[in-house]
Amino acid sequence: MVAVRLRRLTNTRASLRASGDAKRTALSALAIVAVAGFVAVPLAGPATTSANAWFVPTSGDSASVVIMGTGLGLDREQFDISGAWGMAPAVGNPDPGTAQAFARDQVIAKGWDQSEYSCLVALWQKESGWNHFALNRSSGAYGIPQSLPGEKMASAGADWATNPETQIRWGLGYIEGRYGQPCAAWAHSQQKNWY
Repeated sequence: MVAVRLRRLTNTRASLRASGDAKRTALSALAIVAVAGFVAVPLAGPATTSANAWFVPTSGDSASVVIMGTGLGLDREQFDISGAWGMAPAVGNPDPGTAQAFARDQVIAKGWDQSEYSCLVALWQKESGWNHFALNRSSGAYGIPQSLPGEKMASAGADWATNPETQIRWGLGYIEGRYGQPCAAWAHSQQKNWY
């Protein structure tokens, strides 16, 4: 009698364990499908033009997506998604004679495309609002690119404190040297809140 009850209890525990494993497996698969859907839907849908995409693919660029889960059996995994740089809203042509117009000319001169310019606009809007006198009182960062310290921009010209073009030249050089292109700097800024 005791042996029969023990066997029933063992079978019940095994059945419950298998049921829990199946639920975790199903939840893990559901999470992976959901993430894949978030990535694939914008790629497959008709709204993937550079004018309205949430990212603008360019040739030769790549990004990484990190998927993490708690309690779902997911571990930290990294997937490479080629052509998914950007993530900044597309912008139109700036008003002639403005700092943004100068920046766009410089971006084109470097051989970068419109999506890189869009990333630059978003990045520096976040950093300084494109104000060449912007000063972060807590860190001392200065100017359109928020150079830290501001005096670093003297390498681009003695008028670094008052000339937006000098600041833009320095800022683009900094971005190119550290990140390669503005969209990489923008992606870093989105992730870390600094660039």
